[in-house]
Amino acid sequence: MERPPGLRPGAGGPWEMRERLGTGGFGNVCLYQHRELDVKIAIKSCRLELSTKNRERWCHEIQIMKKLNHANVVKACDVPEELNFLINDVPLLAMEYCSGGDLRKLLNKPENCCGLKESQILSLLSDIGSGIRYLHENKIIHRDLKPENIVLQDVGGKIMHKIIDLGYAKDVDQGSLCTSFVGTLQYLAPELFENKPYTATVDYWSFGTMVFECIAGYRPFLHHLQPFTWHEKIKKKDPKCIFACEEMTGEVRFSSHLPQPNSLCSLIVEPMENWLQLMLNWDPQQRGGPVDLTLKQPRCFVLMDHILNLKIVHILNMTSAKIISFLLPPDESLHSLQSRIERETGINTGSQELLSETGISLDPRKPASQCVLDGVRGCDSYMVYLFDKSKTVYEGPFASRSLSDCVNYIVRDSKIQLPIIQLRKVWAEAVHYVSGLKEDYSRLFQGQRAAMLSLLRYNANLTKMKNTLISASQQLKAKLEFFHKSIQLDLERYSEQMTYGISSEKMLKAWKEMEEKAIHYAEVGVIGYLEDQIMSLHTEIMELQKSPYGRRQGDLMESLEQRAIDLYKQLKHRPSDHSYSDSTEMVKIIVHTVQSQDRVLKELFGHLSKLLGCKQKIIDLLPKVEMALSNIKEADNTVMFMQGKRQKEIWHLLKIACTQSSARSLVGSSLEGAVTPQASAWLPPNSAEREHPLSCVVTPQDGETIVQMIEENLNCLGHLSTIIHEANEEQGSKMMVSFIWIWVCFDFPCKATSGIWDAYGEKENSEEREKTFKLYL
Repeated sequence: MERPPGLRPGAGGPWEMRERLGTGGFGNVCLYQHRELDVKIAIKSCRLELSTKNRERWCHEIQIMKKLNHANVVKACDVPEELNFLINDVPLLAMEYCSGGDLRKLLNKPENCCGLKESQILSLLSDIGSGIRYLHENKIIHRDLKPENIVLQDVGGKIMHKIIDLGYAKDVDQGSLCTSFVGTLQYLAPELFENKPYTATVDYWSFGTMVFECIAGYRPFLHHLQPFTWHEKIKKKDPKCIFACEEMTGEVRFSSHLPQPNSLCSLIVEPMENWLQLMLNWDPQQRGGPVDLTLKQPRCFVLMDHILNLKIVHILNMTSAKIISFLLPPDESLHSLQSRIERETGINTGSQELLSETGISLDPRKPASQCVLDGVRGCDSYMVYLFDKSKTVYEGPFASRSLSDCVNYIVRDSKIQLPIIQLRKVWAEAVHYVSGLKEDYSRLFQGQRAAMLSLLRYNANLTKMKNTLISASQQLKAKLEFFHKSIQLDLERYSEQMTYGISSEKMLKAWKEMEEKAIHYAEVGVIGYLEDQIMSLHTEIMELQKSPYGRRQGDLMESLEQRAIDLYKQLKHRPSDHSYSDSTEMVKIIVHTVQSQDRVLKELFGHLSKLLGCKQKIIDLLPKVEMALSNIKEADNTVMFMQGKRQKEIWHLLKIACTQSSARSLVGSSLEGAVTPQASAWLPPNSAEREHPLSCVVTPQDGETIVQMIEENLNCLGHLSTIIHEANEEQGSKMMVSFIWIWVCFDFPCKATSGIWDAYGEKENSEEREKTFKLYL
């Protein structure tokens, strides 16, 4: 394994050099890893004999690095003791290792030939903007900002950008103007290139140039020319000009707008153009804009923060396969957003269903900001999916994305010969187009997946309700079975005793009505037809889950994308001097990709229509299940009420019977001292001096008739008295005395009192019964 120059074998101890990360003007950066601790650090060492001036600059960089502490500026760390020695008479610089490579590596990927994705651009803008602001607040000008000096690090699943290589950084504590510089020319501010005095605004130019390249895939001003050449053609540009390209005629075309294609959504394009106009102003005094008096910072940072704080919701309309984006004002309601969606798409607010990527419907009670995740930016990072609930069949046709002018030019005539230097740009746009078709399909597939997850949520809810329904039905069935058997037994026992015991026509009628209701409620608990429909839906959903169309079908498109990338790579390696070529192979890939997308989209929307149809069946079935469950619960409550009511009536009968038996014992002993031997004991003490209690009643002349009637009733109740004898023992004397009139009035199954019992009916307290008795008498 290669060692840095000057590092003697075995000098690193437990530290092993793993790879060379980069080489600068006179330094190497190598990755070292601890053999035991698995710790990695980047070591910058000098590979040349330095002049006194450059040695000072080297040491100055180490000093600057050690005093900085910011998330977006690479941190210096202590050099391990085993590596802490001089190479070429200068110390080593140890830094945190960032495993994601540098920005140049990312930009050089063929799939990024027309720029990075929106989320990547905004992340870079936030990170590097924050890093530059920190350096400037600490009176440090970097002076050599370029993609090679921006490294990437994965921090908790999020890519962080960090500024490295402060070798050319200038500490301006002693003054605001500087004149010396040796750096990279392509990203160099005009005043540095012309060796004029400069300020911190040189970093604005470099930063703006980098961001433009990340958006478009190439630098803003005549990127194919050397700096000495394009400077002369650009230096008199309008302050608002942010882009210049050379036409085939050789004429330079200037523009204040970003070129197409790029990945920015329409709502970000204009503020980004305004920001670039500040950053790419040729005049260093005007560059960055004036300082905001309130915020105490240049306007470029104020506008940058505004761009980063924009809350934009990106919605994929699944009915048209088009993305619509909305800027969200603070505290906008979801209903307000839906009204705007209706105006844009024609889908009524009541028919709109907005799903997150996890298939969860947006909550109408929450604000529209629920469509935007905190810290997540860009339409390629998060999307909301719009469905039309009034439709279950999505037929299309869905038009493919539009061809750029350059790509359309070669598609119309694939055999036309173009210079290699122009063909590179055309083929770059062709690769971007093919990749875009694949991404369009990926987004629609994600929308289909959201629909499937939503369907599964509905199905889970239906399953839960089904289980509740089955349980409730089984409980109702068991209660009805118990109710039926118990009421049958009660009716049988009642029939057996009514000839010699207690009888009530009203109660008997009520019990029979209860029995009829129970038979009706048994029909309520029949849910077999619903179970069949639910099981049929479950089977249908399982088939949809197993369907190959429920899985990603973009393999062919990915293969075609890779073929387009390989062609582009081959073209980039071909010499550009006086070479021409046609685009036959690239056009074949484009046509094949469009045809492949048409096929997979037809399959995707066919499968999606089945998902939505199945979901609609669940939606239609849920109210039926809810109604059945409600009916069962109502029947259950009614059955329990009837059972309780009947039990109360039975206990009431038992109470009456107990009272009768107690009263019989008292009356039987009283009658021994009456007019006849059996009834004499019924009369109270000193009765000769008192009026007979029944003297006011119109009765037969023979006083013995009443006594005889009482004796007859007592004989009829003999059987019942034997059964409840044990209960009699628990009755107090007070209860027996208070109920004697009730028993006499209502509980003798004789012709004289049978009418009173039926008249008693629902009366439940002793006072009412005593009043009835007196009225009857």
